[in-house]
Amino acid sequence: MNLSRETLLDDFSAMLSEAEDLLKKASTETGERAKDLRAQVEAKLLAAKLRLQELEGEAVDRARAAARVTDDYVHDNPWAAIGAAAAVGFLLGVLLNRR
Repeated sequence: MNLSRETLLDDFSAMLSEAEDLLKKASTETGERAKDLRAQVEAKLLAAKLRLQELEGEAVDRARAAARVTDDYVHDNPWAAIGAAAAVGFLLGVLLNRR
């Protein structure tokens, strides 16, 4: 997961750098060449937007699956869940009282 996050950040950084370069070139060009450069920037930004939407959908699906598994576990093991919550609450209380 960490590797994919780094890869994703590198990909978006490269894509944004490329878009910035294209915009700089477009600012000095006129006519058809400027239109072509702007169209390339728009295409790069659209591709980035679509990739982000795809990743958002995957993240939502993973979160729903995790919530479903957690809900099933709590329903199957209510006393274990209550015990775990009590233990976490106790530890937090001890840590907060130390300050």
